[in-house]
Amino acid sequence: MSGTTAIDVYQDRCEQLFLAGGNAAVRRAAQEGLDELGPQPDLYCWLALGHAVEDDDDHDDRAEEAFRAGLALDAGHLGLLAGYAELCLRADAFEYPGRAARAAVLSRRLKELAPESAEAGQLAAAERWARRGYWEDIRMRAVVGALQGRDTEAQARVLAEDLRQRDGDDVDGASTRGAGTVDRAATVRATTLEALSGPWNAPVRLLGRYRTAAWAVSLILCFATNTTLRRTGAVDHFSLWGCLWLIPVLIVDRRFAAVRKEAEARHVAHLEAVLTERS
Repeated sequence: MSGTTAIDVYQDRCEQLFLAGGNAAVRRAAQEGLDELGPQPDLYCWLALGHAVEDDDDHDDRAEEAFRAGLALDAGHLGLLAGYAELCLRADAFEYPGRAARAAVLSRRLKELAPESAEAGQLAAAERWARRGYWEDIRMRAVVGALQGRDTEAQARVLAEDLRQRDGDDVDGASTRGAGTVDRAATVRATTLEALSGPWNAPVRLLGRYRTAAWAVSLILCFATNTTLRRTGAVDHFSLWGCLWLIPVLIVDRRFAAVRKEAEARHVAHLEAVLTERS
């Protein structure tokens, strides 16, 4: 586009990579832009976010450095204020008292500048999350686990469909469907087909497709095994032997999770290459 500037190109690259989950790629793109264009508040914001989302002490330190560098250039940058405030909200008040205390100052500054902005709304949501209770945290973890389980079942069903297509008329099927595109779903399908096809992976595919039922049966077998062991006098109390029934389902969950992680890495790498070539 005629009105597109170099900073716009780098911001677009960072945004697309961030949405794709490519945190390291975001950091590379932002740093490349800073090296080429010099200090830019927007690029410092992306660099900071690329570190902050890792949720690691070392990355948090690097994120704080980038947030401060950006705010030194533009003290009223809404994205920097909101992102830095969220980082401070997440900080442990015992280990990082100074960082945790800065959350209130940054939040107040943002609300003074733009109380109705999207950044202020995002920060308000982060503040509510930071104040969540113990039971609410448990419920959220349960929701995340349920969503991951649905992803596994959906991925297994798509795999079964792709295997049928490959064995039928569509020989190459899903393995080539994403070859010339940066579509995440196509990449996940191709990666899953490559990793989990073959007769030796048939039990993995079956348990993945019927994950909910497999978990239910495993739990019933665990309870029945422990009950039998106690009644026969083999054990006096609860025994971990019954929990062995859970191992196959746990292995399947980890297998599908690993495939998804590999697919996401491939997708981000492909997207990063395409965006770099376009720029």
